[in-house]
Amino acid sequence: MTNHKTLHIVSFDVPYPPNYGGVIDVYYKLKNLAELGVHIYLHTYEYGRGEQKELEIYCKKVFYYPRSNAVKNFLSRIPFIVKTRSSETLLKNLSKDMHPILFEGLHTTYPLIKGCFDNRKILVRTHNIEHEYYKGLQKSESSKRKKIFFETEAKKLKKYEDILKKADHILSISPFEQSYFQKKYGAKANYIPAFFCHKRNVSKSPSNKFTLWHGDLRISDNCKAALFTIAVFSKLKHKLVLASSFETEEIAKEVEKHDHITFDNLQREGQLDHLLQTAHIHSMVTYQKTGIKLKLLNALYKGKFVIGNTKILEDTGLEEACCLANTKEEFRKHIETLLLKDFEEEDLALRTRVLEKFNPIESAKKITALLSF
Repeated sequence: MTNHKTLHIVSFDVPYPPNYGGVIDVYYKLKNLAELGVHIYLHTYEYGRGEQKELEIYCKKVFYYPRSNAVKNFLSRIPFIVKTRSSETLLKNLSKDMHPILFEGLHTTYPLIKGCFDNRKILVRTHNIEHEYYKGLQKSESSKRKKIFFETEAKKLKKYEDILKKADHILSISPFEQSYFQKKYGAKANYIPAFFCHKRNVSKSPSNKFTLWHGDLRISDNCKAALFTIAVFSKLKHKLVLASSFETEEIAKEVEKHDHITFDNLQREGQLDHLLQTAHIHSMVTYQKTGIKLKLLNALYKGKFVIGNTKILEDTGLEEACCLANTKEEFRKHIETLLLKDFEEEDLALRTRVLEKFNPIESAKKITALLSF
């Protein structure tokens, strides 16, 4: 398909490698829009992931900007996640033409405060209802200092959300959040399902079947979920693999107590994909109902059996392809049952049917349709 539309995309983080929730959505959005012929200028904040040549395959040009974590940003009325992504160079680069701009998350919308894009088509991808997400982080956090930060940030984000009135289109990531944004902003809200890798490649389970838990352990909600999963397996003898690119001291200590529980440090490209494809069971827990967990979609597309709690499965449209469990005992019962079961053609057929609505090329087409004036 030939399409000469041009789009600026402003990303909160370098979207490669696609190894955690938010950047998975950004990376595969870039990829699928490029496949439709959209010319993309990517503007991304870089604070540890480095410049990535891979992004140049899909983008006409990639601009990198530093993120400022200066203490003064904590004191601003503007949310910290926004204030630390306020670049004058970005403003200048965006002002050089009149092409539409897609801001990835409230995080990147600082340019809209300046009000200098009134004649541009503006889209904002909402990855969460951010103030609700930060309230959830506050509840999961044990550090008093971090609790105060998350509480303050949640209050700032609730007020700041009105910046979305300056957008022409709000791209909601889940049906639950579409309902929220539609009530507040009306027809501006458009449900665009999460983007992810849609190449199915499920490997057969190894003879030593294992369960996988994976997530970003820099986030308190994920730490709490990992500890819950370890507690589930503390009463089982089956193998559990925890995978993350970051490990906390608390998680390391708990893992050391059990011979059948191991930790994989995700550092190499393809490492997570291999685990997703070879795990027999994927254990998923969250303590806050926000967005849609990209790791859930990834596990359903690349993996075998999924067990999740209500907050990760509810209102996703994916419930029937997963096993529901909320207590440790419910998780244990499902694990014992599923380890005796093979992943059959009928399981794959059900999986394929429920994932149809998440076809990323169709989602990319919906975005391109919104780019025209």
